[in-house]
Amino acid sequence: MPVYIKNKRAYRNYEILDKTEAGIKLMGSEVKSIKAGNGTLTGAYVKPSGNSLWLIGLHVPSYSKSGQIDNYDPTRTRQLLLKKREIEVLRNKIKQKGLTLIPLKIYTKGDLLKVSVGIGRGLKKANKKQQIINKQETLDAKREIKDSSKR
Repeated sequence: MPVYIKNKRAYRNYEILDKTEAGIKLMGSEVKSIKAGNGTLTGAYVKPSGNSLWLIGLHVPSYSKSGQIDNYDPTRTRQLLLKKREIEVLRNKIKQKGLTLIPLKIYTKGDLLKVSVGIGRGLKKANKKQQIINKQETLDAKREIKDSSKR
């Protein structure tokens, strides 16, 4: 299951509490462009509207080997494909204060493109700094263990 696009900032800026998988409604040239590795999820988010969920901020440039598409908008909103019950569950979860839906990655499952959507809570600056410090400490400890085993 190859991953084509990752949202690298999602894990840095949010604490991901739960994940779900959704289909995405795309044009044919957008699918080819994503499979070619083009596109960014940075700054993208998911917004419920009506009886569906919409992915806002996904940037997919037009496929380079296809002809020009008139009035093509690379950052248009795209519909996520989920069952009604799944949409209601997600909608009820994000009604809690401070929770939001964030797209984490776009990948293939079989022949279909899927979007991994996470329910996240924004991290405060102090929490981000503490995560960086903890990560650095674990790297230093691993380095010390590696160096001591060489001697």
